[in-house]
Amino acid sequence: MMRRSTTALCILALGAQSLSAQQPTLTNAIGMEFVLIKPGSLVVGRFQPRCPERNEHWTSSDHARCAELAKRDATAGFTATISRAFYIGKFEVTQAEWKRVMGTNPSVFQRSATAANADRHPVDNVTWTDAQAFVRKLNALDPSARYRLPTEFEWEYAARAGETEEPSWDEIRASAWEQDVDLGTTHPVGGKQPNEWGLYDTLGNVWEWVSDFYNEKLFADSLPVKSGKTHVLKGGSFLSDVKNATWSTHAGGPGSGFDVGFRVVREVP
Repeated sequence: MMRRSTTALCILALGAQSLSAQQPTLTNAIGMEFVLIKPGSLVVGRFQPRCPERNEHWTSSDHARCAELAKRDATAGFTATISRAFYIGKFEVTQAEWKRVMGTNPSVFQRSATAANADRHPVDNVTWTDAQAFVRKLNALDPSARYRLPTEFEWEYAARAGETEEPSWDEIRASAWEQDVDLGTTHPVGGKQPNEWGLYDTLGNVWEWVSDFYNEKLFADSLPVKSGKTHVLKGGSFLSDVKNATWSTHAGGPGSGFDVGFRVVREVP
């Protein structure tokens, strides 16, 4: 059996000590809240299409045909490993946070009759380039830390919070602002149930930019593509149907614009 060198063991020990010293949550100088996400793994791209849970108009033959098609289109997916801990925004970046960093507000849903508490709404109507500009300014404002967009695998790992299956439709309705419950607008962050790791609105409210290029497919590849025409959006928005508010699939931006935002990673030193 090959023995690990003393140096390697020391590095592992220091890494474990560093992680244990990290706070489970933290708030930065401009009030953005972050949750610590520890290393682990997830299965990406596993897809099991679902038939309607309740449909009084379907016959037994309809249900049997749906089950047959769902089985045909199912995919096994692949395992992705998150080797480094990171902090990620507890909420999507809000309009108030965007204004503190950028001094402007591009959002469609600002103060109005349908968005009276706009500062707590997620910033919307931002491109991937806009999100990167926010990250650069945030890094300049807080040089003690390094901020960036999450990778697609980091985003999905944090959003799943250990879940291996897709959420049920009832679970989505409890945790996500989506088409069945929206009021034609974004909603203040934190108004629905958080996931098991304390993150809010990972499904619904606004689509979220990640750093990866879009591969022109329904699911991510095991090796992310190095170039592309646009970048990946995850999580759906307040306009998404409940069947499309899911962790496993992804979309390519820019989307509709007015329902697109993001959340930020803060790296663990």
